Amino acid sequence: MKIGTDAVLLGAWTCLENNPFSILDIGAGTGVLSLMLAQRSQAEIIDAIEIDDDAYEQCVDNFEQSHWGNRLFCYHASLEEFVEEIEDTYDLIICNPPFYSEDYKTENTQRDLARFQDAMPFEHLLQSVSKLLSENGVFSVIIPNREEALFIMLASKFNLFPNRLLHVKGHPNSEIKRSLIEFSFRKSDIKINELVIETERHQYTPDYISLTKHFYLKM
Repeated sequence: MKIGTDAVLLGAWTCLENNPFSILDIGAGTGVLSLMLAQRSQAEIIDAIEIDDDAYEQCVDNFEQSHWGNRLFCYHASLEEFVEEIEDTYDLIICNPPFYSEDYKTENTQRDLARFQDAMPFEHLLQSVSKLLSENGVFSVIIPNREEALFIMLASKFNLFPNRLLHVKGHPNSEIKRSLIEFSFRKSDIKINELVIETERHQYTPDYISLTKHFYLKM
């Protein structure tokens, strides 16, 4: 699977001010979010979960070849299995979840598993996060903007409340496409910001460059 803009945005935007000791990457794919957080933080434990066989093997290989391999570990399991087995909690949980809720499917089963919401329904994700997140922990996620109100409503059922929110546009005049949301168990005023990625094709805005420059070789 190619590294997408969503993953780069989430990995760069996620706040590390609480200096997490432990981090969990749910649905790690090939491990890009875990690797970004390893680069950005001093967290001693960075665990990842991946259910797809090929993605899991690639994730493990990427971890082993990185500079932070001693802090990274990937579990080959479903989120449900992981929640049942793990008793520890995490200071930071991050997830770039599957989010296509439309009824159609492609002929590529692996891609469907990675991209469609029914592989990890939002409510199941949020319930699991509420069990795995430490008392003062943070949950960071990226979703389609059209799902924002629903996601926040579902999160409140598990006492997870939004603290920061980033609305992402592809271009200055386009609609908001993505919502990046930071949750915790505490209620607060929501800090809302907006980010525009490009002014025109491959002409990135200063804000986007500032956010992601440490992860792109050509910036």
